[in-house]
Formats: sequence, C-alpha cells, structure tokens
Amino acid sequence: MGQTRMIAVTGANGHLGRRLLGRLAPHGRVRALVRSRRAAEQVTALGLGEAVDVRIVDYTDADALATALEGCRAAVHLVGILKEGRSSRYRDAHEATCQALAAAAAEAGLDRLVYLSIVGAGPASGNACLASKGRAERLLLDGAVPACVIRVPMVLGEGDYAAAALAARARRGFNVLLRGGSLEQPIYAGDVIEAVVAALDAATATGALDLAGPESLPRAELVRRAAAVLGRQTRIVSLPVGLGLALAGLLETLLPDPPVTRAMLGVLDHDDRVDAAPALAALGIGLTPLDETLRRCIDGAGGP
Repeated sequence: MGQTRMIAVTGANGHLGRRLLGRLAPHGRVRALVRSRRAAEQVTALGLGEAVDVRIVDYTDADALATALEGCRAAVHLVGILKEGRSSRYRDAHEATCQALAAAAAEAGLDRLVYLSIVGAGPASGNACLASKGRAERLLLDGAVPACVIRVPMVLGEGDYAAAALAARARRGFNVLLRGGSLEQPIYAGDVIEAVVAALDAATATGALDLAGPESLPRAELVRRAAAVLGRQTRIVSLPVGLGLALAGLLETLLPDPPVTRAMLGVLDHDDRVDAAPALAALGIGLTPLDETLRRCIDGAGGP
C-alpha cells in the first residue's frame, strides 16, 4: 500500500477505527478525526505515537472538516449509528456527515473516499436506518471525489461488542432468540480492515460493494457453532420477531431514549445472503473461515 500524503479516518476511536489506525500507522502518518476530547484520549492511549495525528472536529461542519483534511490524500468514513435516540438521529449521523464530508473532501482535494455501510442499505428501504444509510451512500457516490462504499453485515472482532454478545450466548445452556432462522453472514473484523485498505488504492474498487463472511447460516446455528468452539452445547428456543418489534414499539412510546427500537431490530433481523465474490475480486482480498473467526473472537472473549 503506497502512502505519501496522510489518510484520514473518521470515527477513529471506535473498535474498527482503532484497528484501522494500527493497520495504517506503520505505512505512514494517519489523521484520526474524532468528536470529543475523551475520544481523542482513547486514540492516544493506543500508543501509536507521532504516526497518528489526532484532531477533534464536528463531522457535520464541512468547513471544519476541510481544514482537518488538509494534507490528506484519502479519507475513510466509519461514522454511523444502529439505534436512533433523543440525542442521536439517523439523519445527523449518516446523511449530514456524508454531505459535509463530500463537500470537505472536494475542497481539500482528496483523491478517494471509502465509506463503511450496512448490507441491505438503500434509499428505498422500509427500514429507517437502512434507508438513511442508503441516502448517505448516494451523497458520497454522487460527489466530486471518487468513492467506494463497502457494505458489511455483522462484524466479529477480538474484544468487540458483537463477539462478546455471541460469546455470552454460546456459554449459556439455554437461549431464547428472536427468529432463530434469520440468516447471518458474519465477517471477521480483520477482513473488513483489509477491504478498507485495499479500497483506498484499488482502481477496481468503485461504487457500492457488498462484502460478507464465507458462510450464511441461521442465527440459531451460529450460536451453536460458537458454543461448539467452547466445547459446549446450548438449547435454543426461537420466538417470532413480531414480539420483539411490539416490545420495541412500546418502549419507543414510553421512553425518550429506549434501549432498543423497531428500526434497530429490523437491521439485526435482516436476512444476509450475500455473494461476496464480486467484492473480493474488486478488492483482491480473501476471507477468514467462520470457525477460525469464532476461535479468534469467541474463545478469548472472557467469561466462565
């Protein structure tokens, strides 16, 4: 991966953001863009030293972003939310940040943008989160700076929330799932990072690419596979997703910032059956086998 001018990373303090910084830093300076002093401290704590230049910036302020992007050749946009709440709206997190980034990237003279999105995203989606992500994608793809959108499903990485939640289920002797037949196609976090790095330079990586793990399997089977990695077995009872949606709707009515929403459940319940071959060919990468991903992410996730 050639690198002369810096690469900027928004959402640099998140799990994937921190992982990407560690991947990019040995090849040249990286500019980590975060929204708060606390987030900046999280990045500094990685111990990457002078290789990472940390800036605090409002992602919706195009002028401030343009200043933060000075001296960069490309940017990776990792900002997004799964659950909308009182203080975090889909439009602010997705469309507003992409609109500002598109304008800022053009002003700063960037050569390339890479945006991490969600499988199933599209402006016409009936799900508020997926529709918002789809509109955000278009803002970048229709912008003046060449962009690549990489859509991914569940991402499993060492120490991240999704892996910890799956590990917790795998350790239980009994699990209750909403629609256990819902199809999951988890991808290893390291593969996502390699895809992003490849997209920064690959001329064939254009437009929107759907990327997912090597196996699409029912949610219940994924939990059983994770349990097997730990040498355990688990009994699973599947409940209709409508029960969860009804409860989420009630919580949305009663609480200003509910712990779960119907849109969030809709994203999590999306059936993932992705043919990743075109994306893999465009990016020139491979995929980590599911069982190897589970061994890396589940076996060391802690717990009794």
